[in-house]
This record gives sequence, structure tokens and C-alpha cells, in this order.
Amino acid sequence: MDLLRIHHTAIIASDYERSRAFYVEILGLRVVDENYRAERRSYKLDLALPDGGQVELFSFPDPPVRPSRPEACGLRHLAFAVPDVAAAVAELRGRGVRTEELRVDEYTGKRFAFFFDPDDLPLELYEA
Repeated sequence: MDLLRIHHTAIIASDYERSRAFYVEILGLRVVDENYRAERRSYKLDLALPDGGQVELFSFPDPPVRPSRPEACGLRHLAFAVPDVAAAVAELRGRGVRTEELRVDEYTGKRFAFFFDPDDLPLELYEA
């Protein structure tokens, strides 16, 4: 097995337009492709990160809520590397995004902070 990198992460939104605005307008991800799949009554939006990785944003009719708290088994969060965590947190807060306080990773000494998308999915900013 010769894994090279993570290609994409898929997220299912409860409100497609609200989540599309969050990931495109607030986080600044670039739209690669957007398709409506009539047979599934679902959108699929491909968003690019600067390093070539992607976030796929999906909509489905009435998706079940995924528990975030207490922490449930499975994928915990998606982390983005940023050059300045404090500046990124300040920008998010200025745009009305809920964030947690900055913390320091006890093993690496790097700063990080969690923030939340419109569906309360945990996202992380991690110092590059």
C-alpha cells in the first residue's frame, strides 16, 4: 500500500445553501464542481484546499443528526493547518462563527482551536 495523502473529506449538510456559504464564503474554499443529482435529490459540491485536498459537501433529504457530544465513536473532526491560529480564530469570530479558546498541544507545542460549521460539526485550526 502506497498512500500518498488524504484526497477528500465528505460532509453531509442539513441545509445545503447555509453550509455552502460557510465553506465557500467564510472558509474560502474554491468551488471545483457543483452538481445536482436529481435521482438522489442531492447536491454534490467539490471544494478545493490550496494543497490539492478537497472537501465534498453533500445534501440529502432529511439526513439523521450525527452526535458530536458526548464524543461518539468514528471520525472526530477535520483539521486545517493555518499559519496563525489566533488570527484565524479572530477572523472566524468576526464573521459570527462559534469558536473555542486557543489551546496548546502538549506534545508538539503548537497552538490549535476548534470551531464549528453550521451543523455543529467540529473543525480544527492547527498551527502550521
